Amino acid sequence: MYVARRVPELPEVEVTRRELEPQLLGRVIERVRTTAPSYFFITPPATLRKRLEGRSGVGLSRLGKYLVLELDDGARLLLHLGMTGQLFFSGASSLGLLSALRGMALAPEKQTEGFTPDAHTHLVFEFGDRGPSLLFRDVRKFGKVEFLLHGAESARLDKLGVDALRATGAELHAAASVRKIAVKSLLLDQSVLAGVGNIYADEALFLAGIHPKRSARRLKLADCERLVAEVQRVMLRSIETGGSSISDYVRPSGARGSYQDERRVYGRSEEACSTCQTLIRRIVLGQRSTHFCPACQRR
Repeated sequence: MYVARRVPELPEVEVTRRELEPQLLGRVIERVRTTAPSYFFITPPATLRKRLEGRSGVGLSRLGKYLVLELDDGARLLLHLGMTGQLFFSGASSLGLLSALRGMALAPEKQTEGFTPDAHTHLVFEFGDRGPSLLFRDVRKFGKVEFLLHGAESARLDKLGVDALRATGAELHAAASVRKIAVKSLLLDQSVLAGVGNIYADEALFLAGIHPKRSARRLKLADCERLVAEVQRVMLRSIETGGSSISDYVRPSGARGSYQDERRVYGRSEEACSTCQTLIRRIVLGQRSTHFCPACQRR
């Protein structure tokens, strides 16, 4: 079975948002600790410390794969998990979280120890209430942190399309009608549907019965309505089950998501289709691994 390292997608980010929100909002950030400047930091660490210390969060929203912490002075902090980013609170003693963070199974005597920030813990918020600190750990540094002053626009957010959970078939059809690319590539275009990634694109196309290589321009409105409905169905189901813990993703609570156990096609090449028993195929489309059933997805 082929399973690539994958970027957390909309469901994983939404699960993270829901678990962080009740422990984060309303707490005053007393101290910000960072590692040295790197491409992880869109905003330099020194600026983050200056702007964030003394502030508190009043809202935590999500657009696509971005988390947006709204601060009490109207500023915003953008957070992106990248490929291996993990957001959690200090004192974590969950076996699943600690094992994922350390990249290994833990001996019994290590299973109750809390996590100590390491060289990969690039951002730490310490709060005035002396409660658990918030940690942002990212081994590969593909995550991103950006501070935005009150009223400032974000080039990253501005280039995103409609959030996938709020999209309509008409909006997808309008975008598809002027694109020559394959429908799978269209779904992965964040300027069209923000938040869709490889796993949920493959799963939605399977449920909609649409071949991933079909030209986007050939999609009818009914096709797009069906496809958007399936994108939203698989994502909402993934949120309900805690996301997909296939590679590095672990929920802030330490629990693993379980949607990966419900995959119909993603990562199941050469296995029998659960619907028709035809072997699932894997191809590379737009430099991304793509999984589909050649019998169920002929359209």
